[in-house]
Amino acid sequence: MAADDFKTYPEGGAFTGHVARTAAQSQPAWPMGAKAPAGAPNVLVLLLDDVGFAQLGCYGSTIRTPNMDRLAAAGLRYRDFHTTAICSPTRACLLTGRNHHSNGVGIIQEMATGFPGYNGKVPKENGFLSEVLLARGYATFAIGKWHLTQASEYASGANKARWPLARGFERFYGFLGGKTNQWAPTLVHDNHYIEPPARPQDGYHLNADLADTAMRYISDLRAVDPDKPFFMYYCLGAGHAPHHVEPQWSDKYRGQFDQGWEVWRETVYARQIEAGIIPSGTELSERPPWVKAWDTLSADERRLFARQMEVYAGFLEQTDHHIGRVLDALERRGELDNTIVVLASDNGASAEGGENGSFNECQFPNRYESSIAENLRHLDDWGTVKSYPNYAWGWAWAGNTPLRRWKRYLHQGGMSDPCIVSWPKGIAARGEIRGQYIHAIDIMPTLLDVLGITPPATLGGVAQTPLEGVSFAHTFADADVATRKRVQYYEMIGSRAIWADGWKAVVEQPQGGVLTDEMLDAQQWELYHVAEDFSECHDLAGRHPEKLKALIEQWWVEAGKYKVLPLDARMQLRMGERKPGARAPTNRYVYEAMGAPQFEYTAVNVKNRSHTITARVRIPDEGAHGVLLAHGSWFAGYALFVQDDRLVYVHNYLGLQEYRVTSTVAVPRGECELALHFHRTGEHQGRAELHIDGVVVGEGPIERTIPAVIETSGEGLCCGYDSGLPVSAGYEAPFRFTGTIHEVVVEVDDPALRDADAQLRAAWNEQ
Repeated sequence: MAADDFKTYPEGGAFTGHVARTAAQSQPAWPMGAKAPAGAPNVLVLLLDDVGFAQLGCYGSTIRTPNMDRLAAAGLRYRDFHTTAICSPTRACLLTGRNHHSNGVGIIQEMATGFPGYNGKVPKENGFLSEVLLARGYATFAIGKWHLTQASEYASGANKARWPLARGFERFYGFLGGKTNQWAPTLVHDNHYIEPPARPQDGYHLNADLADTAMRYISDLRAVDPDKPFFMYYCLGAGHAPHHVEPQWSDKYRGQFDQGWEVWRETVYARQIEAGIIPSGTELSERPPWVKAWDTLSADERRLFARQMEVYAGFLEQTDHHIGRVLDALERRGELDNTIVVLASDNGASAEGGENGSFNECQFPNRYESSIAENLRHLDDWGTVKSYPNYAWGWAWAGNTPLRRWKRYLHQGGMSDPCIVSWPKGIAARGEIRGQYIHAIDIMPTLLDVLGITPPATLGGVAQTPLEGVSFAHTFADADVATRKRVQYYEMIGSRAIWADGWKAVVEQPQGGVLTDEMLDAQQWELYHVAEDFSECHDLAGRHPEKLKALIEQWWVEAGKYKVLPLDARMQLRMGERKPGARAPTNRYVYEAMGAPQFEYTAVNVKNRSHTITARVRIPDEGAHGVLLAHGSWFAGYALFVQDDRLVYVHNYLGLQEYRVTSTVAVPRGECELALHFHRTGEHQGRAELHIDGVVVGEGPIERTIPAVIETSGEGLCCGYDSGLPVSAGYEAPFRFTGTIHEVVVEVDDPALRDADAQLRAAWNEQ
């Protein structure tokens, strides 16, 4: 019997066969799930991270991105695509077709508050694109960065209602947080944590692993269903810090940025004008005064900053290479022409590296500013596994050429980004540029439009809200047709902007303070006719006060409509507010061996507190070695372990100093109690005592402790092993304990000193 000869009925519907007393007298029928129409295209969304408007070759960059350029040559480049100016909110917009506040993701997850637009929980009535397509017969895969789960829910035992598999994705391979170490990532496979398949010394890199997984998911699907279309949401960690890449990629760019950010910017600007990437007559916006002119820098500063950009460029080109491997695999299967590819970035280039850039990003949240001299000492290792680097903000400014500002700001540099759409079977145009105004919320409506799918009224039994974006599919065939978008509001940490019919009003709110009505009334909005002034060089507020007034009033209407209020420019205070669902404060934590990592928001906080770590273990007759408890990596962290028959405690202060205390006697065989007693002796300093069965066997000062933040990439607290990179250079991870751990108990004596400013700095580094 051919497959098409089966009698079927919709799964969940009424049986359409016939049941009699015997099978011979009966007719079978099979419940079947939805099936996509024959010939339905695949959908591949490629989302870059912190990649600026001018950083792809096809948008004027000198950085080589041949595979992304290949997509542009086979399709369309949009020059007026916009995001929310920051990570998680943009992702929520793209996946739901609703504004970020409508999704409850008005800000990064770590700064969530108890208001509808900011609680960090995308409601079920705002269905994900994955949920819609799954219900219409698509296979659904998520690869790479997620960052739509609250940090208190990262732990393996936490509520998974906001993990990918709960929102319509059948498979997931990637990382939950805002960033991860490209050499030693904190990986999740479906709903559980896993170790990377290889170590850095074996040549592992996350970009290669993600590409391998993407191709494997497609191969697995085709082995059982050659015709079923897929939706793949493929989110790169690049070009977010850490800028990690093999030297053969970064060394290709030696000397290519020696002339500095102004010259590079002018070069890119000329290429953009020549290629028509930006409208004719667009001006190059001025350098902000806090970015130093290249010709005022010392020779050492120039050497450092040039190498930072070489590494970033190599990272982006290597990313492009691995994207190309996936595109090649689709082409070999004969599927690339009927795959709708949308490639975009989530916000503008990032300036979180600060004035000097940083060799170790964990230093910034701990208020340690790397000097030029310190960064130079690590120059040869920049981009390698020994680094956790970000470039100086001058390159972020240049990366958004010709626009003003960068990520987080509501001038164009923060929220105007690359966007490429390629679908050779469905779009006749090749290599053309489109100037219609579009936004991240418009991607889902566009995809549903071209797939012929009406947004469902209900999804999984939940009534759905209307989509807030509009389709731009009509622009595929017509470069001159008007955008269907009439208005788009923006808000980010109290900063506000609105676009309407080619005009834009914007006010940048100084961040950190408590807003008052008087402050709002006194603020000076700017006005730009962006239809003619693409790079916002001419503030027309004084010339068109009535236009500005009308736009401001319209902003308040939009704000009320989309749950933007109340405005909140607080930063540290929002970070410091306790969130529901987080573990209640306690002074005693119990850990079991080999469990999944616990992270900064759920792990015991021993920073700047007296505490005791007690491991109850059994040592076999032949002895044992390995980690009892470890948190962090060689960029910052602490570890208690057994090595060479001795009990050892290491406190790694921001990768700058490793304080080590070793027992003077051997660890006994059999049942024993191994403990660290840390006595806080001052602000961020203390004394460590090692105990075996209650007897002091070693002690020493810890002159500088980690002030506020341990994790740089989700390397959580581990019992019985050390995930990712080791805390100490004295052992190789995972350094699993070879004895038996009954339990490890951590008891903290002092009240936790919550450092909201440090947490905020860490959160910004995550975006």
